[in-house]
This record gives sequence, C-alpha cells and structure tokens, in this order.
Amino acid sequence: MSKIWFITGASRGFGRIWAEDALKRGDKVVATARSLTDVAPLADKFGDSVLPLALDVTHRDQIADVVSKAHAHFGRLDIVIKNAGYALIAAIEEASEAEVRAEFDTNFYGPLSVIQVALPLLRAQGSGHIIGVSSVAGIYAGPMTGMYHASKWAFEALHESLSKEVKGFGIKVTLLEPGAYATNFASQTSMKLAKGLDLYSETRAQVFASGAEMVVGNPTATSAFLFKIVDAEQPPLRFFVGSEGLPVARTTYAERLAEWEAWEETSKSAQGEYRNQSS
Repeated sequence: MSKIWFITGASRGFGRIWAEDALKRGDKVVATARSLTDVAPLADKFGDSVLPLALDVTHRDQIADVVSKAHAHFGRLDIVIKNAGYALIAAIEEASEAEVRAEFDTNFYGPLSVIQVALPLLRAQGSGHIIGVSSVAGIYAGPMTGMYHASKWAFEALHESLSKEVKGFGIKVTLLEPGAYATNFASQTSMKLAKGLDLYSETRAQVFASGAEMVVGNPTATSAFLFKIVDAEQPPLRFFVGSEGLPVARTTYAERLAEWEAWEETSKSAQGEYRNQSS
C-alpha cells in the first residue's frame, strides 16, 4: 500500500529530492514550503498524488491548519518529515537575541509544533513515523556555529524523549543526521551570517576554509536509504546519512569518555555522604 508523506522544507535540497522520489515510487506527498510557488510545479508533474501547500513552520496556527488539510485530503499521514532548517554563522558573542530566537523558531519550535499538531492524528490511526532531519552537528559542537549546534542538540533530545513516549501508540521516531552534501544549505539563500566582530575574524576564516575543503555527498543518493528506513518494521532512532557521521561520533565520544574518566574520582567525591531519598 502506498504511503502518505508530509514534508516541510520541500522547496529544494533533501526535501525536494525525497518528495519527488517518493512520488516516483507510487507514494503520495504533501509538499510544503514557505512559498507555494516553490512546490506548486510538483502538481503539474505528479497530478493528484501530490498536495502542495504553503507553510511557514514558525507560524503555529498555520501548521495546525495545514496539517489538518493534509490529513483530511489523503485520509491519513504515514510519514511526517520535518526538514526545514538553516544555520546561523556567528560566534556566541556575536549573535543577537533576535537572530538566536529566529534560529530556534525554525530549527526547534517549528518542528515541535508540527509534532504536537500531528500526534493526535497519528495516535488515532495507531501508526505513523515521525522523522526529524537533524545533522552531524547534533552530536558535537564547533566554533562559529554554536547556535546551530544548540538548536540541533535540543532537536535531538526532543526526538529521543518522543520516541520513548509514543512507542506504545504504534508511532516510530527516527533522527536523520546528514553530514555535508551538495545542496544549497551552505548558500547565501539558506545560511545566515551575523554581523562579525574583528576579534573573531581569524577563527571565522579558519572555519570557512575548513568547510571549503570538505568532501560533500550526492543528495540524490539519499532516497534509497530513506525508503529502507520508512519501510522497516523497526527503524533506527538515529541514522547517519553519509560517511561523515560515524568517524565524528567515535572521536567526539572518545574524547568525552576520556575526560569524564580522568575526573571520575573527583566526581565521586562530589557525591558526598549517601542518603536515601525516602529517609
């Protein structure tokens, strides 16, 4: 039986590729983007199998309306993918409150609203798969992208808790953690740069130089893995998209464990005298 997909950020990049490839395999897709003109052409190509809708994930009332329309149109939602997001480039000292709030509105609060609106419908169905597009940036933190990392760390925790809360309702949860890909994620239309301070110019230059040397993946190669995940009886909670993630995870967690273990005795001494909570 064909699946019904609901995808945010379907105007370009991963969202657009996955929407088109899901339609090509015979599924139906609710393709959303901030501008309807960015997703409307899908209907010309795929007809009634696609429902293009305008959605700004920072507007909760609009999310509720669009999810309701999508569910009513196709009768159910099987896969809910929250793909909309962007990176703010700024040292911690440089980022303004407005810039940080805007980052979290799109990367965290928007996906949270989609989840909260969609969950009652999925629970009533007794099935569904909530997929969050995180990043390798969700498991470590580097300079100049601290706010993006923070939004993705929060995003990861949200989905991990969610997976434990909704398992009994027949709802699956998966975090996708892509590395660098040849999408326009790093373009001026997606990435935002805060007003820089001169004292961080060298660090900023090093980060940009490192980024320019990264080996990027082919985004069109990602649909096949995604179909395996959505068709699996027991999909993973976390899945690295591409080859970058696992080496980063190994290094990051080895460093953390080594530091925790080096300070283990001091940590234990901070426990103080044991006292039963009930006494």
